[in-house]
Amino acid sequence: MSEESITELLHRASAGDRGAEHDLIQRVYPDLHAMAEGHFRWENPAHTLQPTALVNEVYLKLMREAAVDWKNRAHFFAIASRAMRQVLTDHARSARAVKRGGGVQHVPIDQLVDISDKQCMDLLVFDEALAALEKIKPRLVQVVVCRYFGDMTEEEISEALGVSTRTVKRDWEFARAWLRDWLSR
Repeated sequence: MSEESITELLHRASAGDRGAEHDLIQRVYPDLHAMAEGHFRWENPAHTLQPTALVNEVYLKLMREAAVDWKNRAHFFAIASRAMRQVLTDHARSARAVKRGGGVQHVPIDQLVDISDKQCMDLLVFDEALAALEKIKPRLVQVVVCRYFGDMTEEEISEALGVSTRTVKRDWEFARAWLRDWLSR
């Protein structure tokens, strides 16, 4: 399906068209599921939440957001990626609260950027770093979330954020350096 068709479905679904919402989920579900699996690369293999449950929760959350003026497919996936991060972070906070702070571990950004599928990182530590960066440069966090968690290309991020591809590249490099410094403390 072309991008214009997905954009049209997004607009119609936001306006309450149940048929468009049904067609939309059929079209975007495979991409959302792949994105969720990307988010789970950094999670503990014994995580109690699964990619399918994450997709369902995020999709319902996005469809309840009637105030969103969906610009295009890339905008939808950028917001979906951010919502996935929020759901996983909330889930991790909840699990950590149950354990009363159990074993947060800092992971150097060098490992984070080139992390293998067998390695895991603590999402809460990374989320703290992103929250600190967001206070300084919010767009950089959007770039990191889209690229790192959402597996979006620089072109898709550029389109979603309304900036040039060159700006996305600069933002990515700056964010990586900043996060490397923050996580090494």
